[in-house]
Amino acid sequence: MWEAAALLLLLLLPLALRARPPRQAALRPAGRAVLITGCDSGFGHLLALRLHRLGFTVFAGCLRPGGEGARRLLREAGPGRLRVLPLDVTRERDVAAAKELVLSHLPETGFWGLVNNAGISTFGETGWLPMEKYEKFVDVNLLGCIRTTLAFLPLLRKYKGRMVFMSSVTAYFTVGNGIYSMTKAAIEKFCDALRLEMKKFGVRVCVIQPGNYARSTNIQPPVDAEQIWNELSAEEKAVYNKEYVQERSDFFNNILNEGCTTGHEVVDAMVDALISPAPKARYMVAKLKEKLLVFLCTVFPTVVMDSILSFALSKVKLT
Repeated sequence: MWEAAALLLLLLLPLALRARPPRQAALRPAGRAVLITGCDSGFGHLLALRLHRLGFTVFAGCLRPGGEGARRLLREAGPGRLRVLPLDVTRERDVAAAKELVLSHLPETGFWGLVNNAGISTFGETGWLPMEKYEKFVDVNLLGCIRTTLAFLPLLRKYKGRMVFMSSVTAYFTVGNGIYSMTKAAIEKFCDALRLEMKKFGVRVCVIQPGNYARSTNIQPPVDAEQIWNELSAEEKAVYNKEYVQERSDFFNNILNEGCTTGHEVVDAMVDALISPAPKARYMVAKLKEKLLVFLCTVFPTVVMDSILSFALSKVKLT
């Protein structure tokens, strides 16, 4: 079966490359609703304001609806088409309440988009992080996306809308934030299944893959080697030394310092995923060297990438 499918793909590939999709009318944002998670700051905050300016009805989910980020949204957007709502994606009741609010304030053209943007990041080797932290990251970064997706799937199918997920180039490689990379890689696979399943309903699923935007979003503040060392278990301290922790922390902080200071390119990609008549399955918004790393990960044997990263990560002896 698989051999026949591969042969058919080879036969059809030249036709697919030559084919040009028919021109489609541009999407009219007026009267269409979009829910965005994680709007307190970063990409979600910028996207909420951008979509409001374009004419969408925006439901901006905020972890702290009374915080400065939420107040800034209301201040800049003014009363009307932008609503701030409390939304902790780890809580079923928050997601259910968000759905009820959206249903009770749907504009005339209905529910158009769900943007799963909320996420957290941290630094640390596998044994440095307690099980509670792994559970939290999976709950926020992965299960949070699944909760909102399951809740709003009926509406998206009904209105043939769009789903946008925030991933990362670190879904392909990790440089000290393996716990974050793990959740982003899981999101990629979740979206691969969802994209194929939703095609028959006319629903598009898009993944955004930013590079290093830590300085513009503050999703990952600089790490403190002393704090990391103090929080290590006795077993880990018996394996590692303070010099190693300091070197790894310095390496990671140097990467953070190289991050982009504005997130407008990522927001541009998110907007295109929502309004383009033919959106991409994946939007990689990254520097050339980050794209090169992704290319190496996807094309070369794993041993090649392991050699490159293990050489770059640390030159300090454990003992």
